[in-house]
Amino acid sequence: MLRSSTSSASAVVPDPSPCRVRVLLPVPLDGPLDYLVPEGMSVEPGSFVRVPLGQRSVTGVVWDAAEGAEPVDAARLKPIAEIYPAAHALSTVMRRLVDWVAAYTLAPPGAVLRMAMGPSDTLLPETERVAFLPAPGANEASARILTAARRRVLAVLEDGVPLGATLLAQEAGCSPGVVRGMVTAGLLSEVAAPTRKIRPVPDGDLPFPPLSADQEQAASAISEAVRAGRFEPFLLDGVTGSGKTEVYFRAIAAALADGRQSLVLLPEIALSAQWHRRFEAQFGCRAAAWHSDVSAAERRAVWRDVSEGKARVVVGARSALFLPFPALGLIVVDEEHDGSFKQEDGVIYQARDMAVVRASLEKVPIVLASATPSLESLVNAERGRYRRIVLADRHGGAQLPTVDLIDLRVDRPARQRFLAPTLIAAIEAVLAKGEQAMLFLNRRGYAPLTLCRRCGHRLQCPNCTAWLVEHRLLRRLVCHHCGHEARPPEHCPSCDEAHSFAACGPGVERVAEEVEICFPTARTAVMASDTLLGPRAVSDLVEQVNDHALDILIGTQIMAKGHHFPLLTLVGVVDADLGLAGGDLRAAERTYQMLHQVSGRAGRADRPGRVLLQTYDPDHPVMQALTRGDRDGFLALEIEERRKHGWPPFGRLAAMIVTAADQDEADQAAAAVARAAPHLRGVTVLGPAPAPLAVLRGRHRRRFLIKAEKLVNIQAVLRQWLYGVRLPSTVRVQIDIDPYSFI
Repeated sequence: MLRSSTSSASAVVPDPSPCRVRVLLPVPLDGPLDYLVPEGMSVEPGSFVRVPLGQRSVTGVVWDAAEGAEPVDAARLKPIAEIYPAAHALSTVMRRLVDWVAAYTLAPPGAVLRMAMGPSDTLLPETERVAFLPAPGANEASARILTAARRRVLAVLEDGVPLGATLLAQEAGCSPGVVRGMVTAGLLSEVAAPTRKIRPVPDGDLPFPPLSADQEQAASAISEAVRAGRFEPFLLDGVTGSGKTEVYFRAIAAALADGRQSLVLLPEIALSAQWHRRFEAQFGCRAAAWHSDVSAAERRAVWRDVSEGKARVVVGARSALFLPFPALGLIVVDEEHDGSFKQEDGVIYQARDMAVVRASLEKVPIVLASATPSLESLVNAERGRYRRIVLADRHGGAQLPTVDLIDLRVDRPARQRFLAPTLIAAIEAVLAKGEQAMLFLNRRGYAPLTLCRRCGHRLQCPNCTAWLVEHRLLRRLVCHHCGHEARPPEHCPSCDEAHSFAACGPGVERVAEEVEICFPTARTAVMASDTLLGPRAVSDLVEQVNDHALDILIGTQIMAKGHHFPLLTLVGVVDADLGLAGGDLRAAERTYQMLHQVSGRAGRADRPGRVLLQTYDPDHPVMQALTRGDRDGFLALEIEERRKHGWPPFGRLAAMIVTAADQDEADQAAAAVARAAPHLRGVTVLGPAPAPLAVLRGRHRRRFLIKAEKLVNIQAVLRQWLYGVRLPSTVRVQIDIDPYSFI
């Protein structure tokens, strides 16, 4: 059993007669392996098969034949052990997508395939459960036998769908004993039914709310591309509250009418609860969900329903991109600018860009929707690659909020406080009118740094070069990079002083503490990823805001986008400068996007909104653009700056991280990689240097940054570079094409 594409020539002429196929396995190998097809077994490219690998058995996919691959002697090959039913075969498009993503990201193809295979037991035969249907003549039984409860049970089963005893009793509003009694009385018959529930089909024919002229034009253009079944990327560029979701809902209805499936990607799981409510209100049922908070059983059911075409609309996180849609008709990437679409672990890929690739392979339209589009998407629209559709006005006549700056050098908060007097006064005025306020700080926990007042010792993560963040509500110190947790020490580990630690700087918990002091009668809540565990908790909190059970909401970026709070008229940003530090080439762009998005939560209904940004640098271009409402002017400056210096999207960029458990080994490995670095025209190699997080999860990290001109094939450069470098097995090299994170 050898790799067909990398095996060396054999002295023995291989016997071409046995039937052989290439099988890609979900393991980090360079490519598919050759296997024999047993006599009587028929396999096609895309078939799922079980094959031996060493001492274990692995499920893989029969891959396409490779041109020019040197065959391996059949005597050295092992046979396929089993073939799974053809119902779940991996399509040609999915195989091409796996190959494309692997080639672009320089990830092993098997690692990409793993993302497309679903849960490990998805391909096993489905288990059956005992369910019930009405027995012949049950509805004609005497009135004495057919009690009111029993009639309700029969009414529930009128649609012919068998149900288990517990669910049947719940639907009929009776006890399971009633169901058992009906079986004994011969009114119900036991049948074997699959454990997977029948997934409802969204109704695309339900009436839509009236759209504005701009919305109607946008919806018509996208729907026409859906009906035509052609690849066309749309950049749906609409201000916050302009009704972008309603526009692409119309396109989903067009796909439903054509019998095709739709995929909607969201950047945050927290956004899915409100999205599902809006979808159910429009289409009569929920869409299938795919994200990390979904149970293993539901993920298995969704994967099967998608592959069989039964899940007509799927909403999910970036990994939903690799679901096996057989009849895909539309892809939507909502909040397309969001950095959460970039996967930083395992296979490192940008889901927005790979979604465009999949849409191209599937020959279907894709909608990239945002109020603050990424520079990459704007440049693609400028070059004619994307069709840009602009929604310049808020839906229903609502006005955009006014944005004002609070200069913290002049309007200073009180000592050990973080809210300026102007912001406090604005909150008081809002509460007096019976309206709501939101305070935004993109920093979780109570304080980002804890140090000893006596000796200055700072509490640091033992696994990372990062400070431990105090979470006072949890009574824990937490590393936000590796997840390490510890109890706050009573004595300083450096000087042994008791109770000497002080919190430095604010997190959302500390801001909430200050709000309770300033507004003791206000009803407040914290909205952050570590205080709200899952979409259900987010949904409950959103309902409280909408029901006016809360007056002030304090939170991080999970409340910055997608939410519609009619009574929320004031947004206060506690530290508007937070994202501008660190030297990230996208720092200004991302800060503008974040602040613009959170500002868009204010004044979305019939009450005017106001935004106050606390800053130490009011003259910064980001702050000035926000106050003037000059998004396009700011982005034009950013685009010109990138063009001038050859940064993406006008040049190519890749990061290489060399890691090892030992510091000296990391330095030696990085030096070996550096010695083999290419010297090519149009390619600049920076590094190696310790990464900003020089130690992460116990591994020492050395970083290279490779900058290249736009026409350079940066993947080919990296492959050639690393081909001649031999490193110990304890050293890892991680490649990030188009990096978004620079830590």
